[in-house]
Amino acid sequence: MKKLNPYVYLFSIGHFSVDWAQGAIPALLPYFISSCHLNYQDAATLIFANMLLSSISQPIFGYYSDKISKPWFIPLGPVLCGLCITILGFTDNYWLIFLCSMFSGFGSSIYHPEAARMVNKISGSLKGQAMGSFSVGGNAGFAIGPMVAGFCAYVFHSYGLIIFGIVNVCIALLLYHHIPNVLQQIQQVDTEEIKQHIHTGEENDWKSFGKLTVVIFVRSIGFTICNAFIPIYWIHVLHASPSQGSLALSILFSMGVVITFIGGLLSDRFGFLKVMRGSMCLMVPAMFLFVNSTNIWLSTLLLLPVAFSLFAAYSPIVILGQTFLSKNIGLASGVTLGLSTTIGGLCSPLVGWAADQWGISMALQVLWISAVFGAIFAFLTPIPKAWKTQRSK
Repeated sequence: MKKLNPYVYLFSIGHFSVDWAQGAIPALLPYFISSCHLNYQDAATLIFANMLLSSISQPIFGYYSDKISKPWFIPLGPVLCGLCITILGFTDNYWLIFLCSMFSGFGSSIYHPEAARMVNKISGSLKGQAMGSFSVGGNAGFAIGPMVAGFCAYVFHSYGLIIFGIVNVCIALLLYHHIPNVLQQIQQVDTEEIKQHIHTGEENDWKSFGKLTVVIFVRSIGFTICNAFIPIYWIHVLHASPSQGSLALSILFSMGVVITFIGGLLSDRFGFLKVMRGSMCLMVPAMFLFVNSTNIWLSTLLLLPVAFSLFAAYSPIVILGQTFLSKNIGLASGVTLGLSTTIGGLCSPLVGWAADQWGISMALQVLWISAVFGAIFAFLTPIPKAWKTQRSK
């Protein structure tokens, strides 16, 4: 039985460090609404700020990581994310909060493409399991980040957000120490492929990648809007406390940790396309019932199918993207990992504006409407040509 390369878990820890910082920001929105007297649109704009630089820079970093690898980006990302969240605990200035949210997202965009490219290289034939394990770190971060941030803001004191800086610097040092060994392994893999005349892909399939991109955007909208509005929805629609809102977000991402890993295993066993299509089909009824529920217990139960629809497709989307753009794995990683969280962030101010105009429940109807398009394009996405070639040999 093949074993997963242990360095995949190292990159998973790094993924945790950048994404628990991203998960902290939505959990802090009710705190900022209260302390800075913000409306829904202003609060949602902080999510937009978090995604702004990231959405632009992540594909660019991915493209250049294919040309010129920058391994030092990997420890730099966690440091930048951690320091930005730490600063949030020491200010009530809206524009400084805006800048910290923006550069925290930038730190995430630095980490994802280079780390995902390295995971792809060292994973061998266990790509689904490797990407699932890598993604587990990120989802664990999104699960734990809101709990820690909520505890700091509502129970302890916002100065406690310094814990994000301390933990991330320690993880960055760990990554910096081990990266030379990872680079040696990647060099050995590249050398072996040259000796055996193995080619990872003859051409980039941009047409198929374009269809997959629609699925990526739909998942992004579901992921980010849930991330931003679940605490607010819990407080203002379900009449729960702020701590219960943070807990709901943590429940979603805690389930996401397990489901992401399961999604990777199922993809290796049954196929990446089948898992992605099943997830997108489930998203339509799951989101419809979720955004139309006004009962806190029913809403909590519905977090399970919502989580499955959002997280089971994560690994298949990344692997399919890397396969369609096999000559530009870094770029594919930047789009699939980066835009999978940023496009929804760019939509957050619009959803916030709609919530101010017509109410949160009405604004969140976009979740199941967009899911319909995701399901359609999941079935339009074809089997990668590289896989057809392998089967014919």
